[in-house]
Amino acid sequence: MMENLRERLKISPNKLEAINAVLMAPNMRAIDDFLNVVAKYGTPEEINTKAKQAMEFSSLIKQVEKTRSEYLTDLHWLKDRIEEGAFISISDYRQQVLGDKTDKFIFNDDFAVTLEISACQYFPWIIAAAKRAIAQQSIMPGRWIRVRKMKEQEADGDLPAVAAAMQIIGASLVETLDTKGTDGSNVHLGGTETLTGYFGGVGQPNTHALQWLDEYLYYYTNYGIRQVLNLNPGTVMLGYLLHRLGIDIEFKISVFMGNDNPYSALWTLLTAKLFSRDDGSSPLVGFNWSNSVNNETIEITSQFRQALDLENIVRFEHHITNTWKSIVRQPYDRRQELLEIGDRIPNISAKHEGGNPKVEQTRSHPSDILDYFRDKQEIIAAGDWEHLTLNFLDKFDAANATAKALTENGLSFIAAQNLHRQ
Repeated sequence: MMENLRERLKISPNKLEAINAVLMAPNMRAIDDFLNVVAKYGTPEEINTKAKQAMEFSSLIKQVEKTRSEYLTDLHWLKDRIEEGAFISISDYRQQVLGDKTDKFIFNDDFAVTLEISACQYFPWIIAAAKRAIAQQSIMPGRWIRVRKMKEQEADGDLPAVAAAMQIIGASLVETLDTKGTDGSNVHLGGTETLTGYFGGVGQPNTHALQWLDEYLYYYTNYGIRQVLNLNPGTVMLGYLLHRLGIDIEFKISVFMGNDNPYSALWTLLTAKLFSRDDGSSPLVGFNWSNSVNNETIEITSQFRQALDLENIVRFEHHITNTWKSIVRQPYDRRQELLEIGDRIPNISAKHEGGNPKVEQTRSHPSDILDYFRDKQEIIAAGDWEHLTLNFLDKFDAANATAKALTENGLSFIAAQNLHRQ
């Protein structure tokens, strides 16, 4: 009986023909509007060439020199520390954590967990984290997420400086475009209160999906920013279409997309497969789970992620810690759950959005996700710069607590690859 029911789920080829008919039809407004935005920046080949030139280290350095030349000293300092071997190697770190027990473990890098930190709003925080890593012989994460206003960081020089720093340390970087809901796109909501209005719409209604596309192409061609956050089904679709054209966009789906069960994940991954290129590649490289999911959901989804041949392409990104305020009930700590699946679910990252709960509750200004949406000058004027810097370093410490726990359990992790050699 089950096999008879399963047979009814099979999709006939003519359904694909219907999809192609929509994509190929002349004067199809949704597709025409998409192509018109792309055409402003040139052909896909021209767009990729501009982005490749913009992301070259020398190009980024010129941008830094133009907007924030004092950051050059920090970038040179970072390169010098790498050359002198100031950062601990992975083998030495394991020895530091395990001591005489090191030889008892066989670390399987096929299941290495990516250490992820969010949100790294300001370039000086990278340097602060690097100095702490050297002093403590701890680990710099292999993946960094940012949610700072793009125009603000472009104006003050953080944008190219952070991109250059990530190339130096060998880590992946995700930026969050300004067209994300807190920009007033949903006229019925206001300011950061948009976060509490997600139930009424994610905040990219009507023409704002095309504005997101336009904004992406601007930062891609001018700064080489390839990987961005994505939080709306419409902009996810635009990302798939952009990649199909030949433009090398990459994106991660935000926690605000609300993938909280295997079937929402199935919808997302089926679409990723449907619009993948002929070589199997997809722009969907990060899949951030809702904070409510459990290990069973991740395991079930891992099964069809593998069946769709997306296991090595789409990383599962899961919050291990979260900001103390304005997002989840506390205490929130999923580290033990990570340890339970870390040896059997490949391509997963441990995202640290907050400090360890025991630390957070002692802070006079604990981490707050609403701080992501404040102007830098307002933060400084309010006397909160040091508070927010400490919040970030608490997240750094939380990521290192995870690195230590993984190591103690014989599990591998991915750190900033140019800093922490094997």
